[in-house]
Amino acid sequence: MPMNIAEIILQGKAVLGMELGSTRIKAVLIGADHAPIASGDHTWENRLENGIWTYHLQDVWAGVQDAYANLKKDVEAKYGVKLSKLAAIGVSAMMHGYLAFDKNDGQLAQFRTWRNTMTGGAAAELSELFAFNVPQRWSIAHLYQAMLNKEEHVKDIAHLTTLAGYLHWQLTGLKLLGVGEASGMFPIDSEKCDYDAAMMAAFEQKVVDSGYPWTLQGILPGVVNAGADAGVLTKKGAKLLDPTGELEAGCPLCPPEGDAGTGMTATNSVAIRTGNVSAGTSVFAMIVLEKPLSRVYPEIDMVTTPTGKPVAMVHCNNCTSDINAWAGMLKGFCDAAGLNVSMNDIYTALFNSALEGDKDCGGVINVALFSGEPVVGLDEGRPMLVRMPDAKMTFANFARSIVSGAMTSLKLGMDILAKENVQIDSLLGHGGYFKTPVVGQKILAAALRTPVSVMETAGEGGPWGMALLAAYRVNGKPGQTLEEYLNAEVFSHANASTEQPDAEDASGFDAYTARFVQALEAEKAAVAAMK
Repeated sequence: MPMNIAEIILQGKAVLGMELGSTRIKAVLIGADHAPIASGDHTWENRLENGIWTYHLQDVWAGVQDAYANLKKDVEAKYGVKLSKLAAIGVSAMMHGYLAFDKNDGQLAQFRTWRNTMTGGAAAELSELFAFNVPQRWSIAHLYQAMLNKEEHVKDIAHLTTLAGYLHWQLTGLKLLGVGEASGMFPIDSEKCDYDAAMMAAFEQKVVDSGYPWTLQGILPGVVNAGADAGVLTKKGAKLLDPTGELEAGCPLCPPEGDAGTGMTATNSVAIRTGNVSAGTSVFAMIVLEKPLSRVYPEIDMVTTPTGKPVAMVHCNNCTSDINAWAGMLKGFCDAAGLNVSMNDIYTALFNSALEGDKDCGGVINVALFSGEPVVGLDEGRPMLVRMPDAKMTFANFARSIVSGAMTSLKLGMDILAKENVQIDSLLGHGGYFKTPVVGQKILAAALRTPVSVMETAGEGGPWGMALLAAYRVNGKPGQTLEEYLNAEVFSHANASTEQPDAEDASGFDAYTARFVQALEAEKAAVAAMK
């Protein structure tokens, strides 16, 4: 007879996944059937300080501890038991960025997140050196830019890592990353599931005269595959996660992954010719390739699955932030008019009204760029709504332009993969953009001319994907691949809804995109003029 959930928790057989996203830190607890049984979260926001998008490390721990405390409260409220033992833990966070530490583990510089677009010179030089696209947000681009800038702290670097790597290091004492997360620090050799040795040698040769006392190999975290031994929760780590002291040390941790890897896992998109689109504050599409692309594209990043398979990634810094801003303005209007309308009602009205708008949004164009967007060649953003004088400025067209504008940069990047004849057997969407049923799927299916599915579990997102990777670490059978584990143990009975691309919607989105590209000239002028 199967154990009930309270017994699973008491016996320490539940698995924890945590993910630090751009605006929310979430902890998800799963049971023996991999379904979520409890959760807790914490809302936070990045800061723009001295021109750098950052988070303070004390805010990281305050948020992690609050999310875990809220998880504990959820467990006790639902099941009447205390959470004190775990079968396994996995930690994830926004990929990329720059966290540098000295030999005494002191932080040397502001945490520079994925959102920064200040490493253009370094990224361009490294892309040419490696004959491989190095995006601005990658850790190696941040490091090399700091070297080019002759920043004082660089000479003292003893350890360079990502936010997920930092968390894992503090919880276990081990400086390592899952291969998918590592692929956002430095290019990966998928055959060896390690940093590309030839590219690393080329970098070392390029900077040989810089006089720094470290080597790149010496300061980067180690690389491990999904399912591998990645250490255990130390007493220090347990106290960091749960300052009450109730959490027992000793449970295994799986390799830390980034939000790309957890998104692939949560949507069962780790096999060749599968793909997923994660749409929240930023949006990225990841397609697992069956053959290399014909050439290097600056708009396409090459990362890997949590098991090292090559993945073409289109990453856009901007997605739902502008939708949120407009929704907040509409809420203010409703409040001023004395109308009792919730934020949820406003989002639902915006998304559902989008389906009633003209296919090309009636000439209303939303350039939803809060920050820089390398896919369209911009280092800064100025959110902007523009329209032709004869545009049909109805609420439905406005709504459709807001919802479509969140996906236009992604479409421009994905059109490159379409021209490369990259085959996609399945494309799954997850994240806040898909929360309103059908709408986000239909818009994205039109943009990409590809069927888009959403699983019932997709709303759980990255934290649940991280919990699945932790479960695979302790429950995977010898020789069982991650793909096999997910297919057999997690998704064998998964329900998904699929929206096919509509030809008229697709033509309308193409027309909208053409206007969007024209409007980018005005966007560039606004960036130059509005400082």
